Amino acid sequence: MSYFTGSVAAVPAANKEEYVEHVTAVWPLFKSHGATRMVETWGVDVPKGKVTDFYGAVDAKDGEAIVFSWIEWPEKSTADTAFQKLQDDPAMKDVPEMPFDGSRMIYGGFSPVYEGGSRNGAGYYQGFLLAVPEGNKAAYAEMADEGWKMFQKGGATNMVEGWGEDVPRGKKTDLYRAVKAEDGEVPMFSWVAWPDRATCDAAARAMEAEMGDMDMSSMPFDGMRMMWAGFEPLFDTAKGT
Repeated sequence: MSYFTGSVAAVPAANKEEYVEHVTAVWPLFKSHGATRMVETWGVDVPKGKVTDFYGAVDAKDGEAIVFSWIEWPEKSTADTAFQKLQDDPAMKDVPEMPFDGSRMIYGGFSPVYEGGSRNGAGYYQGFLLAVPEGNKAAYAEMADEGWKMFQKGGATNMVEGWGEDVPRGKKTDLYRAVKAEDGEVPMFSWVAWPDRATCDAAARAMEAEMGDMDMSSMPFDGMRMMWAGFEPLFDTAKGT
């Protein structure tokens, strides 16, 4: 089964080109240790939230943009072995210094609990972070299937719902704190892919009108703590930068 290592970081907007240079340099290392794809996306529509948001998730400073990224692996064991070996890989010394504060980056390993469509390159992504009670995994997958039908109807090309399998606690930030996870809740790292932003925005307006009277209290998670934002592809090894 596919496995993803997902991350969110705050990158100074002025360092955008340096960030691309950094990920371009680091990708061959991940690939040499078994990674099959790396996707980096740059926040272009990142709203402020009442309870949670991406800015708070990474303690973003003025002038910093949000980056939502993931690496695909054949399975979890390949990813685990890769990160162990990368620590001692001499090629790491040739990678340019990170052009952002890595101590505020949040990350984890995720297995798809639901996937719809094709993972082919997209022109726009919606990224989501949320927390789901462990016992609601099946109910969440059922809800995701219904959600995918709506997204697909609106023109979406892919949706992946990543269930946290290896999510570490951090000293400054982490995914648990980002979504204000409660005891027994699992962090989720998810996205919906679209051909372009215009298609996504039109679908969002249509779905908002359609779901206006829907009872959200029956959802298998606390939607008030979910955060979402819009991102443009910055680097994608499946189609080039």
